[in-house]
Amino acid sequence: MAKLIDNLPLAIQESIDTLKHCADKQQCLERAYQILAGKYHGDLLKTYTRFWLVFERDLDKLWNRSGFMHCTNINYLLRTLLVKSGFFVEADIRLRWTLVWYVSPHQYLQVKIGDKWINVDIWGGRYGIKLGDYAHGPIL
Repeated sequence: MAKLIDNLPLAIQESIDTLKHCADKQQCLERAYQILAGKYHGDLLKTYTRFWLVFERDLDKLWNRSGFMHCTNINYLLRTLLVKSGFFVEADIRLRWTLVWYVSPHQYLQVKIGDKWINVDIWGGRYGIKLGDYAHGPIL
């Protein structure tokens, strides 16, 4: 799991500052999901044709992009928003792996709220995956 950094770009910090005003963990997760789902989406074909982008870890570069983003990068941004909001700690977030089309590795997150773990897969939103579910098997 990529380590979260302390010195955040201003644009990310501004989004985090808005999340700090949430009423609870559930609202924070929903707003962070909306922020990222409004900027980024997955694309199975681009996952392979733009494979080199998976290695990007510069938060400023990631944040300033829009459109297609690898699942691991979206999840890194989501972890950053959630933990830096103060509502979550690293132990509240689990990385999970599955297979899309039974052969393509795919990462999603599980976020703990109370005693429940909620599946979060922003990458899969383009394929109709909603908060609480994740992409697996055939998705088209």
